[in-house]
Amino acid sequence: MTRTIEQAVDGLVVKALKTWDMIRPGDRVLVGASGGKDSAVLMRDLALKKRQGRLDADVVGLHIRNDFSPHALSERLKAEYADWGVPLVVKDVAVEGRLKPGRRMNCYWCSTQRRTELIRYAMAEGFTAVALGHHLDDVLETLFMNMMRKGELSTMPPVVEYRKYPLRIIRPLYLVEEKQVVELATKLGFVASTCTCGYNDHSERDRTRERIEALTGGSSDVKRNILESLRHVNAEYLPT
Repeated sequence: MTRTIEQAVDGLVVKALKTWDMIRPGDRVLVGASGGKDSAVLMRDLALKKRQGRLDADVVGLHIRNDFSPHALSERLKAEYADWGVPLVVKDVAVEGRLKPGRRMNCYWCSTQRRTELIRYAMAEGFTAVALGHHLDDVLETLFMNMMRKGELSTMPPVVEYRKYPLRIIRPLYLVEEKQVVELATKLGFVASTCTCGYNDHSERDRTRERIEALTGGSSDVKRNILESLRHVNAEYLPT
């Protein structure tokens, strides 16, 4: 019997949550609600699991509304989160206004500022985890970018435990491919599969994505094997 895209994503999220012990009983999880397809699919999935009694945790969304975000975006998010039965907090942050004189606005600066505000809010409000919408393709792209640009074997980990704070970063979509996110987001009528803010400078990541697609032939099995290889390192056959 063929699984639906909802069942496929649900199963992969369950596997990630269990494999890396991402969400623990009684957790308070803050989800970064960017307004894009990834965070929308993530939040809907967690909200559905909680509604069905399969997630013993409180879940809240936080949307960082920057100084160039369209007002309609936060209004759409409020409506979506209300439908899912999940609280949504909207916080205004002057991301562009924080730039020092002479500095140019870019995606890295914006994402860094939004991540900082997510963590600050989570700490101030007593959350135990911050959930981000990074998926399998994000993980592999970061892996190859770090190898090619830094000469370093590293990528986004599924869980980051802070040593100084009672807070961790989790990525429940870790095993979900972007094409699965797009398929589900399209079916559910979610908006935005790409960044359209006008500051999109993902050219290096886009080129890396194309290289990975050429290397893997778009094979889901090959992509998952690349990820799995990071968990099965044979140091005897690696240079020191």
